[in-house]
Amino acid sequence: MTDISARKTLTRSGYNWRVVDIVVAALIAVAGGVIFWAWSQGANLISAPVNAIYPPLTGLYAGGWLIPAVLGMLIIRKPGAALFCETVAATGELIMGSQYGTTVLISGVLQGLGAELVFAAILYKKFNLPVSLLAGAGAGLFGALNDSFLPWGWNIAYAAGDKLAYILFMAISGAIIAGALSWLATRGLARTGVLSAFASRRAATEPVFS
Repeated sequence: MTDISARKTLTRSGYNWRVVDIVVAALIAVAGGVIFWAWSQGANLISAPVNAIYPPLTGLYAGGWLIPAVLGMLIIRKPGAALFCETVAATGELIMGSQYGTTVLISGVLQGLGAELVFAAILYKKFNLPVSLLAGAGAGLFGALNDSFLPWGWNIAYAAGDKLAYILFMAISGAIIAGALSWLATRGLARTGVLSAFASRRAATEPVFS
């Protein structure tokens, strides 16, 4: 086998999901479902006062719903991890009793896709802070577009300027809450040794920006 063929084989095998990948991704997703449900309860508490100030500001709270997509990919580092974790987490929230009904599944798929596309664009080669921020922002962007323009979107009646503001706020929230916090969490977990079965075991010593 030539060196080029060997490298291609290694790359393909690195993209294949193992049993441990599926199990850990499922655990992240289940934990994400609990986070989703709790985050939704918090949203109920802040929605009235925030809406009284400026309704699009609610987008700044949305990052918590995006965590499984970014965290799952940063840990598993396999194609489909962001989409899988976010979708299963949304399913978990639905099972626990989501106030958003079955539309939560659509939100989960789109938010996971938003993060997934960022990692796919760089061929799943980098998992540094800038990429994590972009992935969180991508999840926020897709989630905000869902909220603003699809028939079931809760802020579909917003004026164009308010929709734009909401999209911007949700992308920022995704970048900070889902992107930065997930990146920090992955580095912290790597230091404990619990990620020894994954490529992310080196996360604590990987360059921040390259």
